[in-house]
Amino acid sequence: MMKLGLTLPDANALPHPGLQSVLQRAFFDVFDRQFAGAVVINTEARIVWINPHYAEILGIENPDHILGQRVDTLLPNTKLPEVLRTGEPILLDFMTYRDRTFVVSRFPIMGEDGLVIGAGGIMLYDAWQPLKPLVDKFRRLQQGRLQVRRDNHRDRATRYSFADMVGEGPACKRMKDLGKRAARLGATVLLLGETGTGKELLAQSIHAASTRAHQPFVALNVAAIPDTLLEAELFGAAPGAYTGADRRGREGKFKLADRGTLLLDEIGDLPLATQAKLLRVLQEMEIEPHGANQLIKIDVRVIAATSRDLQAMVQTGQFRADLFYRLNVLPIHLPPLRDRQEDIALLANKLLMDISLRSGTARKTLSQEAAGWLVSQAWPGNIRELRNALEQATMLADHVELTAKDFLCTNQACSTLPLPLAETVKRAEIDAIRTALAASKGNKSDAARILGIARATLYEKLAIYGLERI
Repeated sequence: MMKLGLTLPDANALPHPGLQSVLQRAFFDVFDRQFAGAVVINTEARIVWINPHYAEILGIENPDHILGQRVDTLLPNTKLPEVLRTGEPILLDFMTYRDRTFVVSRFPIMGEDGLVIGAGGIMLYDAWQPLKPLVDKFRRLQQGRLQVRRDNHRDRATRYSFADMVGEGPACKRMKDLGKRAARLGATVLLLGETGTGKELLAQSIHAASTRAHQPFVALNVAAIPDTLLEAELFGAAPGAYTGADRRGREGKFKLADRGTLLLDEIGDLPLATQAKLLRVLQEMEIEPHGANQLIKIDVRVIAATSRDLQAMVQTGQFRADLFYRLNVLPIHLPPLRDRQEDIALLANKLLMDISLRSGTARKTLSQEAAGWLVSQAWPGNIRELRNALEQATMLADHVELTAKDFLCTNQACSTLPLPLAETVKRAEIDAIRTALAASKGNKSDAARILGIARATLYEKLAIYGLERI
């Protein structure tokens, strides 16, 4: 017998041998009489049954005339083929048909072997007003969740944990093992890896698994702050300490992270003068705000991260040796994506799920050809670049299953028609930035020098083009 998205007892376990067939007929009787509409499709997404009321709502005089038709030709906005493909139900949703909106539920139909043999859809209401109290409650819950997120933002709570780190390969497992060990210790941690390898995700995971988990997590990208403002950003500033300073003074990131964790990203871009002050803070655990004459004791666990070779910078005098040894207590190397090929398919599917949840669109899947193409790429921007490629392909593709061509079309024009000049310039700049980052192995300071622009200009363009994650 078929199972309508649930498991009925075996016939031998029922009190009466005919009860199973009675239950089966009862389901269709309920569909036919109790719901505003009901339809069933087979594995080819073709209609095999529709109740008269649904046909009447759709303006069909004779339901037999549409049997065998694809359901998406009759209902262009239906998600039944998605349920057929994923085997997952969509229990409560809205569907628009012409100028009307219906409340619908969709579920897979499975055979005795557990495989999907069809899908069913029921129209709970042909007007959504009866569900208004439920919709209002859902809206209030959503607003409550948003408020919690805002509160968490103010409290500087982490968003990620080790459960969010996808990967089962040996390189990824070693990275996670070292991260969990770091979480149990209070030592300074140094995260080493190319841009886009997930350094902040690992830093947040370490904090979330530590005894400081309920205290603030504060992150600062050193490279994104002008040198003249960096000390005030780190250590704070007294009222009126410099031109344009806040009259009430300014708390630095160390003070905001007191009793918690401070992530100093791109630590290799820290100016030498500030390196000396940072070293003293790490040794004494006290800060002196800019323009102030008093020391403030702090309790902060520092996690530093960089995409640069700090040991080589020590040799050339660009980074203080004593600060390097202070930071390099527990180093963790984050492997580039090209060394984690066995994890790429897992990562891509996780990212596609996240993209679907954030955008509110149907989840895309990868064809075998597309998965193979992703594995074959170098990914100089690592996980961030992979996500960027998946987002672009998701937005441009009209079909559910992504192919290799969908990714090729995100990197080159898929049409022979000339593009507007502004779009041509934009694509040229994006390509130049990606090439420079690849040549510099993700180091943004070196990439800016290659491009002949200021570092601040590069960060501005990364933000404009939505490439911050590359």
